[in-house]
Amino acid sequence: MFVFGSSLVDNGNSKVDYLPYGIDFPFGPSGRFTNGKNVIDLLGEHWGIPTYIPPFTDPSTKGKKIVYGVTFASEGSGILDDSGAIAKFEAVTLPDLEMQLRSKSRESLPKFLFVVGSRGNSLHYFMGLVNSNVSLEEFTAKLTTTLIHQLERLYNLGARKFALMSINPNGCTPMARARFSGSRWLCCAQSLNRAVHIFNVHLKTSCFCQYKVIRDIIRDPAFKGFNTTRTSCCEVAAINEGGAGILCKRGGSICTNRSNHAFFFFNGLHPTEAVNLVIANVAYASNFNAEVHPMNLKQLSEI
Repeated sequence: MFVFGSSLVDNGNSKVDYLPYGIDFPFGPSGRFTNGKNVIDLLGEHWGIPTYIPPFTDPSTKGKKIVYGVTFASEGSGILDDSGAIAKFEAVTLPDLEMQLRSKSRESLPKFLFVVGSRGNSLHYFMGLVNSNVSLEEFTAKLTTTLIHQLERLYNLGARKFALMSINPNGCTPMARARFSGSRWLCCAQSLNRAVHIFNVHLKTSCFCQYKVIRDIIRDPAFKGFNTTRTSCCEVAAINEGGAGILCKRGGSICTNRSNHAFFFFNGLHPTEAVNLVIANVAYASNFNAEVHPMNLKQLSEI
């Protein structure tokens, strides 16, 4: 499994290596933006991958360690700025993989799943512009075209199985509620959700629609056993305190009821392991067309 995307599927490239991150992860803080496992970890468990998918920036990510895949996802990575992830995959990881598997990439890569995680950072950037000569529709069309070129590049290298993850309803995060609505207690920032929806429509032909999964939980938290969807589990540095309203404070307070689905968000943007488990289970096994197109990831992996 090779992973591209933002901090939502980052396994350690961004180095949030301090508590309370990883407080429930077997190895403690590891660069995951949550309390425990993220979606990639949990999907790996579904497929019986015997190890966690390693981050590209770890110096030890080479040799036999890459035969199950590598994650290139990182904090801040967007569609318009993928931090050179595909170039790194082609120049560094691919030659090593060919050596380890003793086969050309065009023979081995079709067997791997390529997860292209949701990357809403570009939309956050656009929504933050005070003045723009480009309409939202034009901007999302540019994002779609850029994403297609990136997928074509991976395809030309030998990739065949793609799992595209839609962008989350980021207007409903504690960060967005505070930044765009003025208070975390107000309704979701619909302007941001509208931008996300316009982009996600372009993915309808082939994607895992986690937007719907997350939106449904936020609309009716009790249905999936959650209580709090407006605030974060960890103490976050607020915007008026000089923070971005996203990351947990180093050594800050943290909720104690993490195992019973009480909190949806771990920090101002990223979900808890409990939410990641719901997302991974739906992506892997759902048979609802509104959630997976045209098939679930279990079926895709068996092709």
